[in-house]
Amino acid sequence: MVQFWVRVYTEVDTNGGFIHDEHNLAVVYEKLHFAPNTSPRERERIVDLAKAKYTATLRRIAAADGGPLSEDDQRILDMWGAEGTPSRLRDATDEMRFQLGQSDRFRAGLVRSGAWQTHIAETLANLGLPAELAVLPHVESSFNPAAYSKVGAAGLWQFMRSTGRRYMRIDNAVDDRMDPFRATEAAAQLLSYNYRLLGTWPLALTAYNHGAEGVRRAKETLGTEDIVKIVRQYHGKTFGFASRNFYVSFLAALEIDRNPDKYFQGLERSSEARFQEVIVPGFVQMSSLQRALKIDQQKLRELNPALLRSVWDGQRHVPKAYHLRLPIDGEKWTNDMLAARLSPGSSSPDSLSHDAIGYAGATRLPALPISTA
Repeated sequence: MVQFWVRVYTEVDTNGGFIHDEHNLAVVYEKLHFAPNTSPRERERIVDLAKAKYTATLRRIAAADGGPLSEDDQRILDMWGAEGTPSRLRDATDEMRFQLGQSDRFRAGLVRSGAWQTHIAETLANLGLPAELAVLPHVESSFNPAAYSKVGAAGLWQFMRSTGRRYMRIDNAVDDRMDPFRATEAAAQLLSYNYRLLGTWPLALTAYNHGAEGVRRAKETLGTEDIVKIVRQYHGKTFGFASRNFYVSFLAALEIDRNPDKYFQGLERSSEARFQEVIVPGFVQMSSLQRALKIDQQKLRELNPALLRSVWDGQRHVPKAYHLRLPIDGEKWTNDMLAARLSPGSSSPDSLSHDAIGYAGATRLPALPISTA
């Protein structure tokens, strides 16, 4: 299973993929390639034709029931090994799946990861968590801090709003899921919680995708902590392909991240993200902050992705006590300097509002040393 995901992440880009069995990932029927400008509808047609071809092949092999086969049919049967009984092959006709390739996204993620790898490593170490967890964003977002999923998960660590609110600020002015630094700290706390509840890292990581309660049900249903048994034997209604494959795809990402030159030649990771930070002394319009700081809005937006459009458009204030990031190579700022520049009587307009309602951030979980033995 791990090797299948290594292939997905390194062998085929998003202009191709694999026709494979949903449960036995050693069975890969064909590697498909699409022309770069192929429409989604045409891609779907090509995939459907390939599935129909191999469905017919499986039925033909099952009907032969040990009789002579063509060379191509024998190739398919050999993939199944001892599992390739006529009954199993007939069942496999309903378990055929297409997996899009990810090599271009994974490579881009390896490059992007350099910007945050130091902060991620320090955050995990501060909570006593295994350093290997740092590669999880490869699986979640390809280290894209602006990523959004179809179901509403967002950011580098792909938090849903409901889960994110347990650890971050998410409201009508700020969405910390989009901030790689705050989201990293939240992810570390969530992973720590999952481990304390479930007792092993394979289960804690699976819970990052499937939810801690869902994984606990799987553990109790089968009476085991063995991730292999759970992946192969648990059939909960919502424990689908993504949940079954989450831990093995993490292991594949770990293998590639540790050995990037083996899979991607000439790769260089981005340099570490660097900035200075000041605390906003009161509720203030972004336009007033820009005038006081004399910094281009685009630069501020790049450094502060958690601030929502309503703040940049002036519909909402930048919150009081917000940690605002500024370019590292510009004027050196302190909290006192910013407060003085924004205060009444300064050369900048008085833009601070002291009667707005404050925000109490999510309570951090206490640091908990966790043995990885």
